[in-house]
Amino acid sequence: MSALPDWSADDQRWMLRALELARHAEDQFGEVPVGAVLIQDGELIGAGCNRSIIDHDPSAHAEIVALRDAGQRLRNYRFTGTTLYVTLEPCAMCAMALIHARIARLIYAAPDPKTGAAGSVFDTLISARHNHRIEVRQGLQADTSALLLRDFFRHRR
Repeated sequence: MSALPDWSADDQRWMLRALELARHAEDQFGEVPVGAVLIQDGELIGAGCNRSIIDHDPSAHAEIVALRDAGQRLRNYRFTGTTLYVTLEPCAMCAMALIHARIARLIYAAPDPKTGAAGSVFDTLISARHNHRIEVRQGLQADTSALLLRDFFRHRR
């Protein structure tokens, strides 16, 4: 896992799009503001935001919604060579879905100190036990994402 500050213009662009989706989750659905985009060869193939409450679906996290969107668009369940940008470190459920989907690279903004599965709490995504490896990087737009989440939970209390 790397936290190097050398983000490309494309990395910046796609994380900003994920942040837009996070804001949409909160503004339109009252959901925890998390957004995700799945990119292949510089093109958006899947996008999602948290929808668990509105869809009555505990699995409707932003990452899962983005994977479902990509699956429908591509008519496939494997996404080799792709990068997922997400505004919050994936949980264990989402981490395993990313491994099964065979994404190549994950870039997440803010760590999740309660349920993060890319090293914060669990090592699911960075475990050598899996037959598929995902390159994991973190920290792109972390402050922006963390502020969105803090403000959301502050207003909910």
